[in-house]
Amino acid sequence: MSIRRPICALPDLLVSQIAAGEVIERPASVLKELVENAVDAGAQTVEVRLEAGGIRRIAVIDDGGGIAKEELALALTRHATSKINSLEELESVHSMGFRGEALASIAAVSQLTLISRPKEADHAWCLEPGAIDATAASGALGTTVDVKYLFDRVPARRKFLRAEATEFGHCIDAIERIALAFPEVGFRVFHNDRAVRQWLPTSALKRISDVLGSEFNEHGIEVNAQGGLISLMGVVTRPTAARARADRQFLFVNGRHVRDRTVSHALRSAYADVLHGDRQPAYVLFLHVDPTAVDVNVHPAKHEVRFRDSGAVHRFVQQTVTQALAGVAGAQQVSAVGTSTDPNVQRTQENVTGFMPAAFASNGSSSRSAAFDHRTQPGGAWQATTQQAFHLRENGPASSVSTEAWKTLYAPLDEPTPAWPLGRALAQVHGIYILAQTSSGLALIDMHAAHERVVYEQLKKALDTQSLPQQTLLVPVVFRVTEKEIALAEEFRAQINELGFEMATVGPQDMALRAVPAMLIRGDLEALARGVLRDLEHLGASQLLTEQRNTLLGTMACHGAVRANRQLTLEEMNALLRQMEQTERADQCNHGRPTWIHWSVSDLDKLFLRGQ
Repeated sequence: MSIRRPICALPDLLVSQIAAGEVIERPASVLKELVENAVDAGAQTVEVRLEAGGIRRIAVIDDGGGIAKEELALALTRHATSKINSLEELESVHSMGFRGEALASIAAVSQLTLISRPKEADHAWCLEPGAIDATAASGALGTTVDVKYLFDRVPARRKFLRAEATEFGHCIDAIERIALAFPEVGFRVFHNDRAVRQWLPTSALKRISDVLGSEFNEHGIEVNAQGGLISLMGVVTRPTAARARADRQFLFVNGRHVRDRTVSHALRSAYADVLHGDRQPAYVLFLHVDPTAVDVNVHPAKHEVRFRDSGAVHRFVQQTVTQALAGVAGAQQVSAVGTSTDPNVQRTQENVTGFMPAAFASNGSSSRSAAFDHRTQPGGAWQATTQQAFHLRENGPASSVSTEAWKTLYAPLDEPTPAWPLGRALAQVHGIYILAQTSSGLALIDMHAAHERVVYEQLKKALDTQSLPQQTLLVPVVFRVTEKEIALAEEFRAQINELGFEMATVGPQDMALRAVPAMLIRGDLEALARGVLRDLEHLGASQLLTEQRNTLLGTMACHGAVRANRQLTLEEMNALLRQMEQTERADQCNHGRPTWIHWSVSDLDKLFLRGQ
């Protein structure tokens, strides 16, 4: 049995060391806090010097506003800050730091030297470890924070540090995130006196490319939307460029890198039916909201935020990213063709001539609205037109077809091929693929995957244009609920009814489900109802119903799409290409597989060593 010890106040040093455990986890944590302070001070250039992965030394030099001599000692005191001064300012924080804990926590577990020179000072002032007063020193305008021997005073924490290379990698990750958030600031990073990173001030999109490489240039889709007091900009990658790991996902809320479940779920929902398997999208997104509508004082390390209206944020992010991904098939290709300066592309554009049915030789409604129905039997009118076209090509105009009609069917193309991003069909390959000639090369289309996406989007659009049919249950499903779930059902009664459900409280802890959406009648109704309530609680809207509905529609589309080894006519192939060009997200089937690939003339020339 332990002996009761008297209650006493902890020493200030021990309090600071305990607090440091919440803020300072490893050298990267120190680097993050110091660089964010430099940015808050208005620095235009930040220099970082690391030794031994930051374990032996972390120095951050900035050209910001500096700290006055009489405030240097106060800067190392817990809960001392220039960022906020009242509850109102805390509730609308604009700066990266505001808690006044970082410098004090760092100083408690390391040897920290602070050198600073504000604009009005004749020279810099230095506060060294253990000193009470600052002493004169040499230094440029701005502040230098030099941290040495991290955790030497706390051996128990030191032994949890990893190898120098690992800690250095975490430091680079930290500085990259801050560099992405502040493209207007220049950064230089040295490790063991060797330059390892340098980013000049630039635009946000250029900084993304500079920091993360060409991946976002080659596969990125720009996002830029605003609605009231909320805006979203940045870059998301195409689903075909998804990665096995979620290591290229960066979310910034008002310039602060955070991990947020609401936004993460919204992004997963936007990519829901265009990703293959467990692949992860890459993105760099900057979400700006009214500071009063977001709480950043959730975690000591400021890794998390809390939105006042998380449902509105979720809907805005999901809709914005969904629209960005909703490009039709070939949209990127036609854009590239229109601006191409490649001589091979120009050559192809100038020499594209050939014969094809008149229905596909113009941009008229006849070609754009051609119905591609795999159930159409041979001998239909439009199939007869194709058969007649083959007869004319082989034998010339028959007596039943005038010479003018023959010329109309096989006149050279007057309209440039770029009007058709996926080009014109040439042949069917192994009963699976369609080979098409575009204005800049060749496209190969997976006809089943492509038609599956077309049918899937048509089903979704048809269902979205009308309310969900409701099926009343002959025997209501009664299940146990909590008081919280009962309150949710009452609060969101109107939304629940709009989703096709009818719920009623039949006891202190019993809920009766009396009607459900007709198309989900064969599902697990109790689990579905609980899932809807859970979504309403966290998001203000139900995503589960949409996900279940889309899963069902995806199965219907898969079974309804044209199957492999079905022989298609040229007219059928071209009709499918035209429908793909009008269908959102047609670059992937609803299982996330790509529906087509493209080779430019330059790519083809390389295969045959032309011009080499």
